Amino acid sequence: MNRRTALRTAGSLICATGLTGCLGGPTGESEQPTPVDLSGSKADDEGGMVIGHHGGPNGQIFYENNSPDGHENPAWFHTLAFGLFPYYFEHEQKGWEATAIYVTDYSSIEYTLSEEGNLTMPSPTAPDTFGDAEQMDYVMESQVTGGMGPALIPFSEPTDAESFVSNYEGEILQFDEITPELVTSYTRQ
Repeated sequence: MNRRTALRTAGSLICATGLTGCLGGPTGESEQPTPVDLSGSKADDEGGMVIGHHGGPNGQIFYENNSPDGHENPAWFHTLAFGLFPYYFEHEQKGWEATAIYVTDYSSIEYTLSEEGNLTMPSPTAPDTFGDAEQMDYVMESQVTGGMGPALIPFSEPTDAESFVSNYEGEILQFDEITPELVTSYTRQ
């Protein structure tokens, strides 16, 4: 290898290492927080209801430099449509930066619908029942309700969401399609 080739190779390696750090690779990676257990007497940070006592998906949000009133990160919720998403949008407007958002992943658990009154999803609270909220397909306007009525029901597997819709009706949305306006109109039904 001649001097010019050696210098070019060394320069390429230095640039690649620097770029990896800028893009969050091994030299600049920050550790992603992991979901926490929401069982016990934890009360929803948006409405105060005890998590796990009411049907439907739960959620949690970790913030970069902020935490909810009364406890450390994450903020936790017993409903997505009435809790997690309104809280997320409100705090986003205040400049809070979410580092991780987790919601119940019904693709990861075996579930049975409750048929007492309305059809309702179970409300699991264990850390391994949560998945990345931004990677989910959400079913809304189905025949199945959550802890306070209309629910956004998340699935990490698109085929699970499609199967759910074929059985219980509804519409499938992605995380970035859920807006403050959509949540407000949906929860006022």
